[in-house]
Amino acid sequence: MKDTEEPAIDILDPAPKALSQMAYDRLLDQLIKREIPVGSVLQERRLAESLDISRTPVREALNRLESEGFVTRKPGRVLVVKEFSTRELIETLHVRQIMESEAISLATPRIPEEELGAVEAEIRVLLATPSPSAEADWQVDSRLHRMIAAHSGNAVLAGMIESLRVKTYTFNLDRVPERFEIGHQEHLAMIDAVRRRDREAAREAIQQHIENVKKSIILKLSSI
Repeated sequence: MKDTEEPAIDILDPAPKALSQMAYDRLLDQLIKREIPVGSVLQERRLAESLDISRTPVREALNRLESEGFVTRKPGRVLVVKEFSTRELIETLHVRQIMESEAISLATPRIPEEELGAVEAEIRVLLATPSPSAEADWQVDSRLHRMIAAHSGNAVLAGMIESLRVKTYTFNLDRVPERFEIGHQEHLAMIDAVRRRDREAAREAIQQHIENVKKSIILKLSSI
C-alpha cells in the first residue's frame, strides 16, 4: 500500500457548469460556422448524443444561445437556428462601433507594449501568408479585439463586445476576401494609435474600421 494516495477524481461527473460551457462553446462554434444551417431544428436529445453529454447542460446552453439571439422558438416551443437579418447585422455593427470606441479609449493607456507587439507580429505574419484560412484570419482578428476589450477594465463591456462580434462572423474572409488586407492594415493603424497613447486617434481608427466593415457587407449583400 502506498504511503500517500492522491485524491480521487471523478472523471465521469465533471462540474455541471463546465459541461454547460463546453456545450455552449461547441454549439456556438457550429452555428457561426454554419455547420448547423439556418432554420435547422435543434433537438436536445440529438445534440446531447452528438456531444456525448446529458441533456441538462445542452438545455442550459440552448437557453443561453436563445437569450443571445442565435436561436429562436417557433410555435410548439421548437428551437430553430435563427436567420440573422441584414438589418440586425447593420444594427449590430453600429452598436459595436459605440462599444468598441469606448473600449479602446479606456484601453489605450493600459495595453502593455509587449501585447501590442505580439498582436502586430501575428497580423504581419498573416498578411505575408500566401493563402490564409478564414479560421486563421478570425483568430488574429479576435486576438486584437479581445485584447482591446479586456484592457478596457470593464468585464461587462468586454462580454457584450464579444457577443456582438461572433454575430458578424459569417462575413469573414470567405465572404468578403476584399477586406482581408485593408482590414488588417486598419488593425495596424489601431495598434499604432494605441502605442502612441493617442486616445482620439485610436477611437477614430476603430470607428473607421467598423464603418468600413459595415460598408463592405452592405455592398456584398446588395450584389447577391
